[in-house]
Amino acid sequence: MRYCVRTISVFLLGLAFLASAEAQQLRIGYVDMKQVLDNAPQVLAGRARLDQEFRARNDAIEMDEMRTAALEARLQQGDLSAESRIQTERDIRDLRRNITRRKEDLRDELSFRRTEEVQSLEAQINVAVQEIAERNGFDLIVSSPVVYASPDLDITDLILEQLEVEYAADQLERETP
Repeated sequence: MRYCVRTISVFLLGLAFLASAEAQQLRIGYVDMKQVLDNAPQVLAGRARLDQEFRARNDAIEMDEMRTAALEARLQQGDLSAESRIQTERDIRDLRRNITRRKEDLRDELSFRRTEEVQSLEAQINVAVQEIAERNGFDLIVSSPVVYASPDLDITDLILEQLEVEYAADQLERETP
């Protein structure tokens, strides 16, 4: 019986050792998705497109804010008649409401469009991650958020480089007739 327990113990210890040796060969990588979404050229180009798309509306809001400030300054001078003062106060109030509503609309639409842009890039980012994983022999890639990942596992720069190559290729393809 004692021999049997010893044999089983040695056998289990051997299995644990083999499992440990197998686990050491597992290659794991980590991708900081926030960094990818902040720095990928596709994302930066998308932001530039959105800025261009929403610039006119934002400029119009800023012009109305300057107009409101000018009306407030005029009101502060105190040289308006009672009727003009009431009308100016009404104009200021209407402008402020209009500005607030338009800012909220712009913010909501911009948020929606940013989400659309990111979602359209998710597939491209996933392909880049898969290509890097296969090319470099990774068995598992995890993305943020994670509780902890050693900096040695971080392959974010590799992913960004891959996305830059893909972006440059896409740009060349668009320029070529």
